[in-house]
Amino acid sequence: MIVRRRALAAAVVMVCTLTTAAACGDKGAATKDEPTADPSGSASSSVSTDPSTSPTAEFPVADPDHAVDPPGPLEESLEIADILVYSTKPLSDDMVERIKALDGVEAAEQFSMASIPIQNRVVTLAAVEPATFRRFTTSGKEEEIWSRVAGGEIATTEKLGKRISDTKAFVRLGADKDAPTAHIGAYAEQPQGLNLVVNDKWGESLDMVEGNAMVIATGIKSPQSVRRPIKQIIGDEDVSIQMLDAVARYGLDPNARLTAVPTGDSVGSAVGVYNYRVVGGRVIPDASWVTANVRTEEVPLLGRVTCHKVMLTQLRAALTEVVERGLADKVYQTAGCYYPRFIAGTHSLSNHAFGMAIDINSAENGRGTVGQMDRTVVSIFKKWGFGWGGDWNYTDPMHFELNQVLEVR
Repeated sequence: MIVRRRALAAAVVMVCTLTTAAACGDKGAATKDEPTADPSGSASSSVSTDPSTSPTAEFPVADPDHAVDPPGPLEESLEIADILVYSTKPLSDDMVERIKALDGVEAAEQFSMASIPIQNRVVTLAAVEPATFRRFTTSGKEEEIWSRVAGGEIATTEKLGKRISDTKAFVRLGADKDAPTAHIGAYAEQPQGLNLVVNDKWGESLDMVEGNAMVIATGIKSPQSVRRPIKQIIGDEDVSIQMLDAVARYGLDPNARLTAVPTGDSVGSAVGVYNYRVVGGRVIPDASWVTANVRTEEVPLLGRVTCHKVMLTQLRAALTEVVERGLADKVYQTAGCYYPRFIAGTHSLSNHAFGMAIDINSAENGRGTVGQMDRTVVSIFKKWGFGWGGDWNYTDPMHFELNQVLEVR
């Protein structure tokens, strides 16, 4: 059993730094010999090789403002992350130490975790200490990957990275219009339940809840045997415990109370803490969240719609201007606003689960197409604080989502 687990932990699954992205089929990624791109998408000078900002001459820092100390070679053994614990607030020192001391807990690592909407897909973001968190990943021995995370870049899977990044491999970290943008530095598998990994300095910049999560390795012990004592330590705290073998098998732990903790000054703050369960594949938010946040109201052109209360005011203002400018015939149908669901074929929440997005004129505006959405209508929606899916790398021209909370008078 020990040999099997260690062999699995040592296997590097889909590891590809974007310095060699051409070998992985990503022609749009920056390489060592090419200029990097700034968040606006324009080319800038090559990554710094100044010793004052570089972990080593071999692995230069891409983002000095978000760089931490280089991790160096991994000295400890690799572990398999068996359990993910996370909360809406920091895990107390006493709680962490008691969990680490449990019989059956071989290793554990505390970090920060948040949920961020990116192009209608709510992903989990982990802000970690690269030198120690890496041992819980299959890429832990790959120094370049973790040097790039230390240098301010993102590690994620190739499939997700290509879906949510622009043509320069940059990702906007949140739905807010002014959300910061980070570069994908490496494709590498992460523990189940974690989509993007950055260093802990990014966590500070994004105002993530500090130390609200931990991964636990149980070694040769059954993870299920450790769940009950962890629950006893946590008590009635608002904490989720996910068994990652269930996540690997089913995409989620069907026994867990799940929580999305959106970050961001504008939209994320409006959403607040989103607790939910999954029953028969359906997302069931806590009734208290729905009561506090979701409203059904009349708006021009579309009639009665059900959305987040913050979004409704801006949606009504945008549609009113569409009518006033003689464009009423350009908006005729909605495929829905508040719809608690996962993205099709995944277990990632849609931004529709928060009621912060609306689909308009769906018949002729399918995903991956240019669509037929009137561009003046698009500009009106942008004026009233909406982002448009037609601007994404993988387009969704029917989709408008709130990216800025405005005061409408």
